[in-house]
Amino acid sequence: MMVQTQGRSLTLPEFLELPETQPAREYINGKIIQKPMPQGEHSTLPGDILSHLNGILKPPKVARVYP
Repeated sequence: MMVQTQGRSLTLPEFLELPETQPAREYINGKIIQKPMPQGEHSTLPGDILSHLNGILKPPKVARVYP
């Protein structure tokens, strides 16, 4: 579910000057939209992916993955 957080249209430079917020917001067609928070399995998936990639890449010291 997307929630519009501001009524007037903004330019991209105006949006980029705004401070970051929690939960995150995104710029779509001149509007600021609150990004939906991951829930359930979707909220654990990024951590699982990072853990798996680090398990492959870290031992040979090829690379390290961060969120």
